[in-house]
Amino acid sequence: MDIPTLPDTAPPTRRRKAAMIVQMLIGDGTQLSLSQLPEHLQLLRTQELGALRLVDRNTVTTVAEEFLAELEAVGLSAPGTHDGAVMALADHLSGPLADKLRKQTHEVRNGDHWPTVVNLDITRIVDIMCAESTELCAVTLSKLPVAKAAEVLTKTPGDRARRITYAMSQTADVSPDAVRRIGAALAQDYSSANPLAFEMAPVQRLGAILNATPTETREDLLTGLGTTDPTFANSVRKAIFTFKDIAPRVKPTDIPNCIRAVDGQIMTAAIAAGLAGDEQLVASAEFILESISQRMASQIREDASELGPIKKAEAEAAMAEITKAIRELVDSGTITLIDPDENAEEEEAA
Repeated sequence: MDIPTLPDTAPPTRRRKAAMIVQMLIGDGTQLSLSQLPEHLQLLRTQELGALRLVDRNTVTTVAEEFLAELEAVGLSAPGTHDGAVMALADHLSGPLADKLRKQTHEVRNGDHWPTVVNLDITRIVDIMCAESTELCAVTLSKLPVAKAAEVLTKTPGDRARRITYAMSQTADVSPDAVRRIGAALAQDYSSANPLAFEMAPVQRLGAILNATPTETREDLLTGLGTTDPTFANSVRKAIFTFKDIAPRVKPTDIPNCIRAVDGQIMTAAIAAGLAGDEQLVASAEFILESISQRMASQIREDASELGPIKKAEAEAAMAEITKAIRELVDSGTITLIDPDENAEEEEAA
């Protein structure tokens, strides 16, 4: 014989009361937007509702009255969640910020910040590999797609990479909650770049300044810098691009495009100054002439020979116009300069 289920006699908890309110609203035909709640809260509501049996009328009435009293006491209703706040304010925020917040809302669901971490660029993830504990790095590596994890491991220093791979053997018993908290911490620490006072790195800033300084001043400063910090001085030299650098760093096929916007008289003056200069200046001037049509090169040589000696300031200004035109094409991505270090390595390998 079936034994009837008796009503609950213990005082209902707040969770049980919430489940009772949900049941009353559903029973009355109300459409509830529970999907907006985080999944773990949806799960709790479902479990509490599933645990409800018979509830006496007095308890139901008491719970309903408490619920109504709380509603009447509410003076302000706000979204209460990050997702809800983004949806409420989206039309009142700037377009870029609203899009950024929507992206964060899409990526961070139910406390899972790992999509944000996984989408970091390789360099940023390598930073994690070098800065965090090996156990945390092993968890991070495990969350990455295989191809990306392999690339990160390849770019991580050897000894560090070996310790991280060993630590992966100790991740079998890591709890899901620990993994979730690791993802949240990494997303907070690495998902946004630290605010910078300057857009360019020190090497690029100093290189741009020295590009515009007279040759003697530039060489004097680089010599002194080489004594103080040879590594930094070498990096700055690579960032500097002068007329002397045209021959070793510009591809011959790019020269016509580089000089197209240069005024004819300035071009002639620069070539005349280059041909009358030291070995490196002569090499760059000849390189330019050899990279254009023979007819144009002959005309420039003829015009340059008729100019005679050129004042130093005028010569530097003319050559600076050509290097400026080249740097603009480099900055726009139209052409790419040859890295002198890579070129040297290829010659050694050959």
